[in-house]
Amino acid sequence: MKDTTYDVRVHTTHVRVGATVTTYTVRWKVGPKRWYEGFRRSAQAESFRSSLMTAAKNGDAFSLRTGRPTSWQREENNISWYAFSLEYVAAKWPYVSPNHRRGIAEALTDATEALVSTQKGAPSRASIREALRSWAYSERLQKGGEPPEHLTAALRWLERNTIDMADMAPDRNGPTIARTVLERLSQKLDGTPAAGSTATRKRVTFNNAMEYACERRILPSNPLKVVKWTRPRMTQTLDLRVVVNTEQAGRILNAVKSQGKRGERMVAFFAVMYYAALRPEEAIDLRRENLVDLPATGWGEMRLTHAEPRSGSKWTNGGKARDRQPLKHRAPGETRLVPLHPELVKLFRKHLADFKVRPGERLFIGPRGGIMTDRTYLGAWHNARAAAFTPEEAASPLAETPYALRHAAVSTWLSAGVPPAQVAEWAGHSVAVLLRVYAKCVVGQAEEAKRRISEATQVHQAPEDPPRSTGDDA
Repeated sequence: MKDTTYDVRVHTTHVRVGATVTTYTVRWKVGPKRWYEGFRRSAQAESFRSSLMTAAKNGDAFSLRTGRPTSWQREENNISWYAFSLEYVAAKWPYVSPNHRRGIAEALTDATEALVSTQKGAPSRASIREALRSWAYSERLQKGGEPPEHLTAALRWLERNTIDMADMAPDRNGPTIARTVLERLSQKLDGTPAAGSTATRKRVTFNNAMEYACERRILPSNPLKVVKWTRPRMTQTLDLRVVVNTEQAGRILNAVKSQGKRGERMVAFFAVMYYAALRPEEAIDLRRENLVDLPATGWGEMRLTHAEPRSGSKWTNGGKARDRQPLKHRAPGETRLVPLHPELVKLFRKHLADFKVRPGERLFIGPRGGIMTDRTYLGAWHNARAAAFTPEEAASPLAETPYALRHAAVSTWLSAGVPPAQVAEWAGHSVAVLLRVYAKCVVGQAEEAKRRISEATQVHQAPEDPPRSTGDDA
């Protein structure tokens, strides 16, 4: 039976405007059968439609089985998942942050476990994961050259034994394969469910890879679009048990200070998280020139310009554990002004005087004069927490990490009645994220809010007329 035809008609694109999503559907007919392909963007739909029309005008035969031109089934479609994943990572690498690179590698490593075509002769799971994460998706791009000898066998096996991308087309095994990948991305290494936020983040990466495959015409459409997948539940609000109050914060800062010279150097480091809501990577990057105003009394001001998040040497451009980056959620060159609490101003003035910090130098350095490392400040933090807290407090989630000091700062601002838009600006959040994460802190103002609403909506009645005289009082 003939499985191709030249009887093709490409119709106009149908646009359906939904409540939240607009869908652009390309419609065409191949022989007796009608075909449809939906897109979220008009440009994607128009590009796909134009490709169909070009193939029809060029006299290409169309497959009755797939509805696509047979010319599309070229060697490019036979690329393996492993080869495609290398291409995808290389395309993304120059344009994303080190932490994003690491996240992509984690997601694709998990996906690859679900996309091998056989287990025959497979290296150990640990060897495959090491080969992908430490070489294929990082070192290869960062340094080039040949892979380490102990990883060569695993890499060669992966080159031969992952599925063909053509198998992931929606009209073939794509939906089934995609569901298998999603199930793997939703699990930890031991098979137990992963956190909802982790599963969602990895799904986003895999979906982006599928969209890239469509862009490269390796796949005709994204197989994930036909998979009904329930998004895992995610905890989005702050656990208030981690937030310290003013008295607890004072205790832990004093306990940091009591750890000798090293501790004295770190008091202002932790205080800037508590009083100014800085992220640890923002505090690590602080230089003398970031402190715009340190008055003798009253509030000061700081201008943040960069952060140095810890990503690991495999993911940074310079091969160091930290890379200096633009502020989170901000474009290169954007800055953020943050007010400095009077207590924090005092601590900064003392820090600058005691440690002779000169312009251009870091405010906080490690014991050997280099960058402040996680190991250094976390060691001081855990020692201070053990010394400052009662056994009950120490056994609780209270301030388990220094990041809890940032949570305490934002919570304090919200509880003090600072407008959420202002808090979001100071903390470097969007208002939407702020209200979602710190919803319970905002709810804590409910009684005050009710009182204000009652006052604003109170009906002011005219005073009653005095009673009329009956004449009996005379």
